[in-house]
Amino acid sequence: MTAFGRARGDLAEWEIKSVNHRYLELGFHLPDPLRHLEARLRDITAERIRRGRVDATLRFAPQAAPAPVVEEAALRGLLDAVGDVRAALPDAAVNALEVLRWPGVLRDDAASLAPWREAALCGYRAALDDLLAHRRGEGANLAKVLREQLAAVERIGRQVRHQFDEHGPALFERLRTKARDLPVRVDAARLEQEVALLAQRADVTEELDRVDIHLASARACLDGNEPCGRRLDFLMQELGREANTLAAKAALPETSRLAVDLKVVVERLREQVQNVE
Repeated sequence: MTAFGRARGDLAEWEIKSVNHRYLELGFHLPDPLRHLEARLRDITAERIRRGRVDATLRFAPQAAPAPVVEEAALRGLLDAVGDVRAALPDAAVNALEVLRWPGVLRDDAASLAPWREAALCGYRAALDDLLAHRRGEGANLAKVLREQLAAVERIGRQVRHQFDEHGPALFERLRTKARDLPVRVDAARLEQEVALLAQRADVTEELDRVDIHLASARACLDGNEPCGRRLDFLMQELGREANTLAAKAALPETSRLAVDLKVVVERLREQVQNVE
């Protein structure tokens, strides 16, 4: 679910963004001295978020970055090598910052990093709280939209059921009449058998009953407190199958139109459900 969280402290500041994703996918952008915290941050996140693409960025507060420690032995060795180069190439220039960038010259002091490490972990939890608060607000709005769409599915289902109850018997009687008017002799028992088979194939009662069951399950998911995005996604697939079956079995023009309307609403639901954790 799309959301944003932020936390600022004296030593560090966090920004966290989340967008829709089928699974939980995490990305951390950390300063080099604190890269070792990534595994801990992943565990903290996984305890509270089940789905979504989450990107988190940590920055040291201005004027608050921890100072690295110079490795004297590595520096002396590098300077000796620089002296040898200057002896061979008197015009060679050496930049002090380039010297500091040389691998092994600077190291992060574990003891001095402790305050930044603690600030980073506390700040991340605060930023995560902010993110989840935004997600809950978005979730409440999304639940309202989903309930409205589920109610639309229920209305269409009632209309289809009414169409079948009202016009189904007359349709089957017309089938019998047309069969009796065929220019060839047809065994009466066989005729009734074929009409009964046609009536059975056109009967959408079972499909409508399953639609009602899936709607009840979806509403129960929305009423619960547990993550239900994957279950809702599965229920929407099942509703889509029932809508396709209704469209294939529709024997009346009005029922065909209602089946198409149902497929449109279910597709909207499937799109919205991708935003649910």
